[in-house]
Amino acid sequence: MEASADIKKLERKFLPKDLVIANWETIEPYFKELLEREISSPAELKKWLGDMSELEAAVNEDVCWRQIKMTCDTTDKKLEESFNFFCMEIQPRIQPYADALNKKLISSPFINSLEKEKYFTYLRSVKKSIELFREANIPLQAELAVLQQQYGIITGKMMIEVNGKGYTLQQAAKFLESHDRKLREEVYRKINARRLEDKDVLNQLFNQLIEKRQQVAVNAGFENYRDYKFKELGRFDYTKEDCFRFHDSVKQHVLPLVNKIYEKKKKKLQLDDLRPWDTEAEPEGTKPLTPFETGSELLNKSIECFTKLRPFFGDCLKQMNTMKHLDLESRNGKAPGGYNCPLAESGAPFIFMNAAGQMHDVTTMVHEGGHAVQSFLTHKLELNAFKDYPMEIAEVASMSMELFTMDYWDVFFDNKEDLTRAKEHQLERTITIFPWIAVIDKFQHWIYEHPQQTVEERTNAWMEILNDFSDDVIDYSGLESFRENHWQKQLHLFEVPFYYIEYGIAQLGAIGMWMQFKKNPEQALDNYMKALSLGGTKTLPELYRVAGLTFDFSPENIKVLMDFVNEEMEKLQ
Repeated sequence: MEASADIKKLERKFLPKDLVIANWETIEPYFKELLEREISSPAELKKWLGDMSELEAAVNEDVCWRQIKMTCDTTDKKLEESFNFFCMEIQPRIQPYADALNKKLISSPFINSLEKEKYFTYLRSVKKSIELFREANIPLQAELAVLQQQYGIITGKMMIEVNGKGYTLQQAAKFLESHDRKLREEVYRKINARRLEDKDVLNQLFNQLIEKRQQVAVNAGFENYRDYKFKELGRFDYTKEDCFRFHDSVKQHVLPLVNKIYEKKKKKLQLDDLRPWDTEAEPEGTKPLTPFETGSELLNKSIECFTKLRPFFGDCLKQMNTMKHLDLESRNGKAPGGYNCPLAESGAPFIFMNAAGQMHDVTTMVHEGGHAVQSFLTHKLELNAFKDYPMEIAEVASMSMELFTMDYWDVFFDNKEDLTRAKEHQLERTITIFPWIAVIDKFQHWIYEHPQQTVEERTNAWMEILNDFSDDVIDYSGLESFRENHWQKQLHLFEVPFYYIEYGIAQLGAIGMWMQFKKNPEQALDNYMKALSLGGTKTLPELYRVAGLTFDFSPENIKVLMDFVNEEMEKLQ
């Protein structure tokens, strides 16, 4: 499939080219004009949709840049204030207009002139938004947008000292690969003890989030926030019961493989007891994998890797570098985590991460690079709304890229042994992530089914779920206080509630894509690009079908995929 990364910023035809969104007054006239404009023909409806899409893109890009700048430097109060200003002063004023514009569209006598196949998912989403909209939720959603960002501000300040030098928690994680077991334990305990220092602050923040989210749900006529959020996320193609079946399938078909992986690790390290600070270590005499040293080296090697896989993929990263749409290295004051932020007008997204020279950083880079490729492929879609693709396909984009690129990781490693270790690390992670996904997802169901929970009840529920999905190999004795607090390290719980099962569903899709890739690489990459380029213009099962996949996370399908990964791991021995 042919594609070009030579991306051009969308040309403004409705808005002034030099319009800067300084405040609500600068953009309200355009919302008013759209609302008051008379639509007298199918052609005028199409023009109206195009103008509305242009306004949406400009607004989306503006708030994205505010968030990007704030996460790149959480110490700059002005950047935080700029983001908060949008959330509190601009977004709440947009929402009533957005609802009115949705209603104007749905009630248009020319709506049936729109191609049914092309507009089906968009109009379905518009109707859903109309059903969910409540005036009373506008201030609550504004408060939630600000509160959710507090997590990054609190955790971005977390530092520990190792050998007399300060490190962010992301940077300090590299010591968990050390041969010195005492150092590994010391760093593990310091990282977790540092998290405990803010335990109460984060619990208070989470209590506020739960209370406000529950109120949003009740205002919209739902019994709990889980049911509201499923609707808001547009989960038209699976239910909470499907999530529960996924949890059970992970216990049945994935946990035995996790046990096998950790038993092998224990034997390799010649340990009587495998402790949590041992899982990333290698035997004495085996140097930790060092795929790169600097952010620029990570980028250059990633470009080379992507180019070998398919030149278009490398071109996407080059274009982002030219546009300065990358911030890769970990530093004090930077928010934790990593993300790819689509930029609706620019087209080329922004990749943010906290690289510290570890193998895990390579995985993050190619993962976010997969998201970036999808942003490039969807840029030319007619409407901004068409680019609103389901997260379950977005994560197939990123997780497939992790697996596709493995055969080209020789750019990061000088010898075959290190390359094999890197592939082993990736495949082990592909399997060991499933129980954590199940834990986080199941915990979220419990949280919002019990919105009046106390901190103690929440902790007890967390431990019960965590233990239910824990392996039988790692010895956690004496670490109860750390384990009880482990949920606080998952930013999704704070910032993007219920966005986590997608990783599990998509990991299954990614393994399916990799199975295709092993049989016919070019065909698999063509299927991948075709599916991603459709954005959100098809239903989730249809997008999977275009990718050559079936949308199926039944126990039977999970077993087939796990067996395949297990076979591939055994080939590396």
